[in-house]
Amino acid sequence: QYSPDSVAGADGEIDPTEITFPGCSCRSSSCAAPECSCLCRGDNYSGPCLRAAEQQGFARPVFECNALCQCSEACQNRLVQRGLQLRLQVFRTPRKGWGVRTLEHVPQGRFVCEYTGEVLGLAEARRRMQAQSPQDSNYIIAVREHLHNGRVLETFVDPTRVGNVGRFLNHSCEPNLFMVPVRVDSMVPRLALFAATDIPAGEELCYDYSGRFHNSPGSSREHKPSEEENRLRKPCYCGSPTCASFLPWDSSLFSTP
Repeated sequence: QYSPDSVAGADGEIDPTEITFPGCSCRSSSCAAPECSCLCRGDNYSGPCLRAAEQQGFARPVFECNALCQCSEACQNRLVQRGLQLRLQVFRTPRKGWGVRTLEHVPQGRFVCEYTGEVLGLAEARRRMQAQSPQDSNYIIAVREHLHNGRVLETFVDPTRVGNVGRFLNHSCEPNLFMVPVRVDSMVPRLALFAATDIPAGEELCYDYSGRFHNSPGSSREHKPSEEENRLRKPCYCGSPTCASFLPWDSSLFSTP
């Protein structure tokens, strides 16, 4: 089932449509920091958020204005919520199954599309992953945001049953897209994909499923797959010079609580 927005999963644990953020009281046509309370929560599109992935290996969160804000619909801090604006095409690749390419030039930093699906709790995400066979395609993405106080916010999105064009995006170890968690109405993020470089018309769109950018090295504490886990991992066919040979692996979804 196609949906431009994420929906609550079958477990009903998280509702991404719930509005919990207060709106700003800006009366201008477009908000500006530091007057706007939304822009004071985090980065905005004129700040470093769209460069952070390339410079630091990871993206920083963004807070958009929401349905309760008094600013206009033309506000520059309303971007991802406007949805897909580009002409994209789903096509069959030689080795990777379905893929997505752009039918028009995409400049660096441009919002491309959102990765939508059912937003799940950890238990349901783990149950679905463990129910898959080695032949099944996995669309569940796990996003972990590390806060300054040591807390980790986890978001699990599964577009297997409900989703949009984002579910057909393939992995690449040298991607031309990167993902940014964008919050609009609540702390449940929208998983927005932006162009990491200028992308010519006809080129396939890919991102790094691990959340890193151009195979940036992970931390020394990052889990190293065991021989048994490597047996379960799927091969990577991105063909880039820095290809890691396997698709990214999240062992936490296969462990028992």
